[in-house]
Amino acid sequence: MTVLFTNLRIAAYVYVFALSATVLGVASNFAKLFLPHVQHDYTIFSLVTPSVTIFALLCILQFAQPVIEVIAHAILGILWLTMAAWTSDIIGPIQCYDLGGISTPTNSGSMSARSYCYQMKVMQAFSWAIFISLLGFIVIVVCLTSRAVAFGRRFAWTEHISQLGWFGELPGYPTEAVYPRPYYSPYPYYPYQGAASPYVQQMPGHSVVIQPGANGLPMVTQMPGPVP
Repeated sequence: MTVLFTNLRIAAYVYVFALSATVLGVASNFAKLFLPHVQHDYTIFSLVTPSVTIFALLCILQFAQPVIEVIAHAILGILWLTMAAWTSDIIGPIQCYDLGGISTPTNSGSMSARSYCYQMKVMQAFSWAIFISLLGFIVIVVCLTSRAVAFGRRFAWTEHISQLGWFGELPGYPTEAVYPRPYYSPYPYYPYQGAASPYVQQMPGHSVVIQPGANGLPMVTQMPGPVP
């Protein structure tokens, strides 16, 4: 994975994590007010969905393959789509400002209908935002993985997601190990062959006599005095 994709992935996870934690906090407040007799089905589901999301993000943040992330985000996307649709069905098009002075029954009394409406609107908006984020992440991972396969990485779907490259960058860089390769010169190499004859230093008062040897090589000898 390139550094850019790494940062974008972490930023997207932090964004979804923060929204999920906010929804979990609001749902925990509803659980304290409504469980076990008022809106128990919706309240329990609103606790399960962000909890599963946070746990899944922590698991796949470090260890993930593209195929696993696509499947996991598809399942989480279905949960958040259900959460958003259910919340929209409960709260409807109500204007929270008009609910001043009205109470909503709770497990042990009542609460302000305006406060309840505002909290439901937050859960509704965050649920849609998380669903759209997960859908966008699925599309990006599918595109990048398909692109990596086209570049020759046949097992890109089962490799670690860190090997994916962002758009315009090659997959596998810079986290993949790069080994030095031998240098090949474009010109042929011819080894230097020195002279076959040894160098003979002539002694003073001697003559150098070169005669053919038995094996075809020259035989060099020195004789005192001039050669006749």
